Amino acid sequence: MRADTLPRLDPAVRDRLERGYLDATAARRRRMLVGFGLLVVSILLAGWIAEVQPAKFFANFGSFTKYIHDILPVLHLDAADTGIDEWYWGWKRWLRLLGETLLIAYVGTLVGALGAFLLSFLAAGNLVRSPGLRFAARRFLEFCRTVPEIVFALIFVVAFGLGPVPGVLAIAIHTMGALGKLFSEVVENIDMKPVEGLVSTGAGFVETVRFAVLPQVMTNYASYMLLRFEVNVRGAAIMGYVGAGGIGQDLLEAIRKFYYTDVSAILLMIIITVVAIDMLTETLRHRVLGAEGAR
Repeated sequence: MRADTLPRLDPAVRDRLERGYLDATAARRRRMLVGFGLLVVSILLAGWIAEVQPAKFFANFGSFTKYIHDILPVLHLDAADTGIDEWYWGWKRWLRLLGETLLIAYVGTLVGALGAFLLSFLAAGNLVRSPGLRFAARRFLEFCRTVPEIVFALIFVVAFGLGPVPGVLAIAIHTMGALGKLFSEVVENIDMKPVEGLVSTGAGFVETVRFAVLPQVMTNYASYMLLRFEVNVRGAAIMGYVGAGGIGQDLLEAIRKFYYTDVSAILLMIIITVVAIDMLTETLRHRVLGAEGAR
């Protein structure tokens, strides 16, 4: 009803409409308050069960800020070059280990993405009619992404020894599970008309995927893979904690032995690297999505 017709309504009708609006608004406000109250109660209950102690957190917060202060180097303007040289005394070794970390993330992402690519079509309900095959593919992907990367790394270190191989395998398996889930959801949202057209001509599963599915999903696949590579760089940085290669081993050693300035130097290198990769992958994702939108 138009606003300019409201004054012409019968006063009793207008009062009834106003009361209805006010009642609906009050009911909505009550639902919001009840929902907010339930959320607060749930948070407090979860904190109580998990033995979260806010008083202990605030009492020891100063130790955290003190540690941050301790790891920062003392640089003087009159001797900045000398201070930086002392701060990054091991930059050659750290740079080599950082490069190893990037390679671990890169290879792990490629291997995991390949496995996810193959399994995503088997896990898609609109392509595979066999419940057993779909169930097996989906449960396998769930297993791969449920077990933390660090646990896989520990297992592979025992099996293959120290080095980057356990880190690559751990990241590849976890990436397979994470990307497999995303890839299969992309497949399940495709337009089925090209698929039905190829199936009606007698095309097999491989031909259908190649000519009807891939053209619709490859852009999203590439975007998700770039995003996962960015995540895996951060994951690979801690693989060294268990001897699975990368810069994590030196970072852990610096933390354990209280080499304060080494901690900040290594962390700064990791942060700069992750920021650079984030900016690069964001640019690539935008180009990929832009190319898809220009079609």
